[in-house]
Amino acid sequence: MPKMKRNSGASKRFKVTASGKVKRKQAFKNHILTKKSKKRKLRLTKKVVVNASDMYRVERLILP
Repeated sequence: MPKMKRNSGASKRFKVTASGKVKRKQAFKNHILTKKSKKRKLRLTKKVVVNASDMYRVERLILP
C-alpha cells in the first residue's frame, strides 16, 4: 500500500483549533472591494468555524 497523503491545498486553507474545531477564512474578500462597505469587509476578515455538516469532509482532507 502506498503512503497516505493529506490534501496539501486543504491543509493550507484550514486550521485545527485546540478544542478540535476547524477554522477557515471567509470568502468574497479578494477582489471587487470598492462596492463593498467597510463594515462588510471587516466582517469578512474574521476567521469562522467550519459547519458541523462539512466537518467530516474537511477532516478527511486535512488528516492523513
